[in-house]
Amino acid sequence: MKIAIRYYSRTGNTEKLANAMGEALDIEALDLTHPLNEDVDILFLGSSVYAAGADASVKDFIKSINVNIGQVVNFSTAALLPSTFKQVKGLVEEAGLHMSDQEFHCRGAFSVLHKGKPDGEDLKNAAAFAKNVAGCRKSDLK
Repeated sequence: MKIAIRYYSRTGNTEKLANAMGEALDIEALDLTHPLNEDVDILFLGSSVYAAGADASVKDFIKSINVNIGQVVNFSTAALLPSTFKQVKGLVEEAGLHMSDQEFHCRGAFSVLHKGKPDGEDLKNAAAFAKNVAGCRKSDLK
């Protein structure tokens, strides 16, 4: 099974989730400046809520995808608002890709809000989520 992790993170919160997921799956998590160069079965796509939505770079990344993807799985952080799932799903489907109904979302620190988030428990849960979605052990991954 071929899996990729891409993320956008301004403050480092979503990057922490991406790295925890990557470590759990033995895959390097890369930011959105790294395009997908090959087909993947699962693309874990991470973003954050900024000004009530996903950043323009997430939108541009989705539009730029020119490889086959089995499914896109959303993960995100936000200090106050719900996840980016609805917005990302719309963009993914508009691009002709399949969006998984599974997602991982947790609070992220912003200014004085939610200091220390995502915390160790959040990172552990993100790693477990990635393994569950992948449905396999590290030794099964390529």
